Amino acid sequence: MTTSRPGGHDQRPGERGDLLDPRCPTRQLLDRIGTKWMSMAVKVLAEEAPGELRFAELRRRIPGISQKMLSATLQSLVRDGLVARRVESTVPPAVHYRLTELGLSLEGPLSALRVWAETHMPEIGRNNQLADESTLDQGVRRVSW
Repeated sequence: MTTSRPGGHDQRPGERGDLLDPRCPTRQLLDRIGTKWMSMAVKVLAEEAPGELRFAELRRRIPGISQKMLSATLQSLVRDGLVARRVESTVPPAVHYRLTELGLSLEGPLSALRVWAETHMPEIGRNNQLADESTLDQGVRRVSW
């Protein structure tokens, strides 16, 4: 089945731009790097590029991340080819991480997202506050879990 897009272009499910389809490349990317920990790890490594950082230094620079979460985040980034991992044969082994060229290419889009967030999050916060106040004005009690 094909769907028509603006401009008369036909599109098959899972092709470029179909965010509703799990096979969409954009959706797959957002599933991989859309977490706060992934984007923070990429940002910290980009600040150090082309240099490397050891695990402990990465953990110090990413506020609030646990050792387990950082380990899982780095494993995923390495698996996707966004980060390179180098192990020194010392006791204990020293493990270094750096962004690959592919990983470095994410810094631009992530930077644009940060700029958008810095510009628009105050408005979104105000909208949330207005919605909360409106809910309270209507006598609806909010339940917090």
